Amino acid sequence: MRHVVDARGSFCPGPITELIKTYRKAQVGDEIELLATDPAAKSDVAAWAAKSGNEIVEMKEEQGYIRMIIRVSSKSK
Repeated sequence: MRHVVDARGSFCPGPITELIKTYRKAQVGDEIELLATDPAAKSDVAAWAAKSGNEIVEMKEEQGYIRMIIRVSSKSK
């Protein structure tokens, strides 16, 4: 299942907070698509994924925002 989190216009810690809320409801194997305009979201999500054992499938700049796709590989908190 793919979950979409639109955090465009939200600044730190908004995007990572919204990502974690969705992650807590997701199942292993799900993907979370995070849309963010805050440049800090890239490093925040990378650090969170490394710490939590989840996989960043894609991270790219779109037209005025960042699209990140995270695969839920682990359900650690």
